[in-house]
Amino acid sequence: MSIEQLATQGRDRLHGGLASVDTALLRHMRDKALRSCFRRLEETSHRMEHVATIHHKEYINDAAARSVNATLYTLQRIAGPVVWIAFGGDAAADYSVLQPVALRKVGKLICVGDDCHALHRAFGTLLPDVVDVPDIATAVAVASRCVADDVRVILSPATAVGEPTEIVARQYIHQVNEL
Repeated sequence: MSIEQLATQGRDRLHGGLASVDTALLRHMRDKALRSCFRRLEETSHRMEHVATIHHKEYINDAAARSVNATLYTLQRIAGPVVWIAFGGDAAADYSVLQPVALRKVGKLICVGDDCHALHRAFGTLLPDVVDVPDIATAVAVASRCVADDVRVILSPATAVGEPTEIVARQYIHQVNEL
């Protein structure tokens, strides 16, 4: 199996797979069995999932990114420019690790929820456009009105949102498909 084939599976899955390799080597598994294990790795639901491309905007569901590090990984992997939909409400989150990549790639930050103060503190003076919206439906509508073509609209909460990932993901997918 080539390194390119492994790389297309995603860094987090690759790391998990490499940990399995270590375990397998300790148990003396054969190379053929290892290749078979890597091929059977399943996609993580709601992690960097393509939803649709509408009017030259690609909508990506990353609702499972429930931490700053998960969102950092996503923003590093996605080619810019990006409209990032994030969730407020986590005053303790350290968004500073996201600032360099956000500065390079994010043209608009859409903050969903009632308490987006931490996001504004971290990105308000850094990014050209930071807006607050009450819900996902409004976030998708605002993102769809972006003037730029070839932009990626990414729902990547960067925090543990109040609602379960599955519900947030379904709402986002539904709103995108309603465009």
